Amino acid sequence: MSHILSILIFFPALAGILGFVVDRRSAKAYGIAVASVEFILALWLWVGFDNANAGMQFTEFSPIISQFGISYNLGIDGISLFIVIMATLITLLGIILLKEDTPNMKNMIVSLLFLEMTMVGVFVALDAIIFYLFWELSLVPMLYIIGAWGGPTRVYAAVKFFLYTFAGSLIMLIGLLAVAYLYHLDNGVWTFNILDWYQLHLTSDQQFWLFLAFFSGFAIKVPMFPFHTWLPHAHGQAPTIGSVILAAVLLKMGTYGFVRFSLPILPDASVDFTPFIMVLSIIMVVYTAMIAFAQKDMKQVVAYSSVSHMGVIMLGVFAMNAEGLGGSVFLMLSHGIVSGALFMLVGVIYERTYRNKNNVRVWWISSCYACICNNLWCYVDGICWITFNNWICWRVFSSTWIL
Repeated sequence: MSHILSILIFFPALAGILGFVVDRRSAKAYGIAVASVEFILALWLWVGFDNANAGMQFTEFSPIISQFGISYNLGIDGISLFIVIMATLITLLGIILLKEDTPNMKNMIVSLLFLEMTMVGVFVALDAIIFYLFWELSLVPMLYIIGAWGGPTRVYAAVKFFLYTFAGSLIMLIGLLAVAYLYHLDNGVWTFNILDWYQLHLTSDQQFWLFLAFFSGFAIKVPMFPFHTWLPHAHGQAPTIGSVILAAVLLKMGTYGFVRFSLPILPDASVDFTPFIMVLSIIMVVYTAMIAFAQKDMKQVVAYSSVSHMGVIMLGVFAMNAEGLGGSVFLMLSHGIVSGALFMLVGVIYERTYRNKNNVRVWWISSCYACICNNLWCYVDGICWITFNNWICWRVFSSTWIL
């Protein structure tokens, strides 16, 4: 299992390239087979994972540009392990969900496989440049999925999604380069190894500006208030599979970035910005939930409620205690599964309703089905969220900055 992470990253990409020569009628079956193998590999990674080892496991290291400390550096810990498993599972379920009459099915399958490569790469990269490359590459297939298979205003939604996330990522890149430069000044060598950056001692002013740079990239990806306006448009116009992967996996890149970069590299700035982050997170929870109540489109209801739930995750991340951080990681996984399933459900209802607008009986049955499922989801989700959120809120409000 010495190169299992490289296999997990590049197997979907290689399969995506070979997918161009697959017959159009067999494209979906091919995609399911590839995604199944990828999911099995992720489960195999879990089997070989040592729970007693708190460090990075399955590490791979190969220098790329030695004079600047850029290397092909991979590793996984308990946080990224389960996010990778979730990403492969959601991709598999999303491909299975695809309709047989999806236009350009082959291109859709290829795009999803390349997107899976970038998602896995983000969560296992231990070199900041490699991390950034996968981070940016993830925009391309999602931009294509929204723009090619989306709704009537798909081009506007795709461009808005790209501009928001790309602009924040450029500022984040400046922060990454600045950290490498400061490490060079302090130690005399260049490195983009994230684990080496954890040992770097920065002044309060340096941490302040670097935190703002990281915040620009991660907060837009979450997305945090007031940078959330791109998400409802993207969800509303994206095809079902696009909404599923966007809500379940891509949004977790932002919270993962805070956990992997901001908290360990910039601990003092993270503490200083905690009240600010808490206020924005509480606004996210309350404000977007109220907006969700006012929506008439089910997809928009799930989209805005997803932003509200991400606010709870941010509260846990910046609770500045082990319980809050552990709860936020758990909530990343549960939100990914629940939000992905909800978008799948909404997609099924859309398919049965909007394709049969003239069929009153089908419309009526679909509407009743939607109401029943929505009520059941509210009951089950409400019980789980009340219990879990009470625990999270207790840990948040017992954190040091409030006491």
